[in-house]
Amino acid sequence: MSLGDLVVRKSYGGDVTFRVEDIQRDKAIIKGTEFRLLADSPVNDLVRVPADQISGKTQQAHIKAGESLNLLQRARQQQAARSQAALIGEWSDPVESTYFEMPGKVLHLDGDPGYLRKCLSLYEQLRVPAEGHHVHESAMADTLYRLLPRIRPDIVVITGHDGVLKQPQPYDLYSLKSYKNSQNFVAAIQVARQYERHLDSLTIVAGACQSHFEALLRAGANFASSPGRILIHALDPVYVAAKAAFTSIRDTVNMGDLFHQTISGSRGVGGIETRGSYRIGLPKLENLSTLKVTPSAI
Repeated sequence: MSLGDLVVRKSYGGDVTFRVEDIQRDKAIIKGTEFRLLADSPVNDLVRVPADQISGKTQQAHIKAGESLNLLQRARQQQAARSQAALIGEWSDPVESTYFEMPGKVLHLDGDPGYLRKCLSLYEQLRVPAEGHHVHESAMADTLYRLLPRIRPDIVVITGHDGVLKQPQPYDLYSLKSYKNSQNFVAAIQVARQYERHLDSLTIVAGACQSHFEALLRAGANFASSPGRILIHALDPVYVAAKAAFTSIRDTVNMGDLFHQTISGSRGVGGIETRGSYRIGLPKLENLSTLKVTPSAI
């Protein structure tokens, strides 16, 4: 067993594919390749798998990720067509109906540097303006206090690793003490809401695998994981943020679309009625380097 190996856990029936992050004597630290899952496991419970032989659940998530990307890109094209049609109806001159776009700007805090790189790559692919920072979950509240006034985002994503802690049964799923990082996400949300209280002026997407969904919403999140206390895909927070970034300020984010366009669906992500952050502007900006301007006499 070596660092970087792809493995599955025998005791879980090989349901999820992991990558070995660290080995400590007879235990290994493993991280999900698709799901936001960080765990430790006895080395003798792990089985190496080749890169072209991923587990069933991981393979399904990989396929669903591709489908979700296609749905978001299609929705993006439909949004552009609606914007163009609306302007043509308002302007008789087709030249004057050209416009420029201002999707919502995202500030993304992630407790995992590997997942953050994947998320930023997807934001770029979807043409969502985003700034990302790798921040330990316990430091997210302080980091937001410093970054929010400088970056002034429309959408904040607060994610990383979470999960229900191992403890004797029965345990209380409605207690923050039962979760690895939900209390840190709650603290970060509260800081963001102190900065901007209006739910439609700052959209907050928060949570990770098995997070305390109800507590995150009560703290002020617009969208959160995980209603069903399930594992969520590493890219689910990006799909939610992108949907909000490209939903018009005239409309609310369509929750049905959101469930179809995220990989984990309604058991992985939920939220409240929220306006989008997408705006259009007129006239369409020209390349300033090509403009010929005659200075006025003073």
